[in-house]
Amino acid sequence: MRAVPLPPVYVRMVRSHITRFGVADDGRLFFRAARGGRLASTEYSEAWETARRAVLTAHEVETALAEVPYCLRHAGISLWITVGVDPVEVAYRAGHSLAVLYRFYAKLLKGGSAHANRLIEQGLQAEE
Repeated sequence: MRAVPLPPVYVRMVRSHITRFGVADDGRLFFRAARGGRLASTEYSEAWETARRAVLTAHEVETALAEVPYCLRHAGISLWITVGVDPVEVAYRAGHSLAVLYRFYAKLLKGGSAHANRLIEQGLQAEE
């Protein structure tokens, strides 16, 4: 186990979900089997596809958007990088090493020159 800091907005979302839907006997939040316990892989796939159809447009369902649950993890990590979370913190929260983060997300980590220049300029102005 490892502690991972959570933004307050995410904590509120999870608490709201728990209030509305509760948790399984084993503490899981999502995709509980009708008779309890874990979902079989076929049930899980069916539940995921049902969820996709419920929230995506017909056109989006035909694409690879959120095709598998792992896509959400990738999207979350991509968001953290894109909004400027320090790569060391992103790697820690994702449970990756920096080497893994850079290998899989290098294209997102590149091209931040304008943002980097703003940060450097702010730092230099603070020194004046």
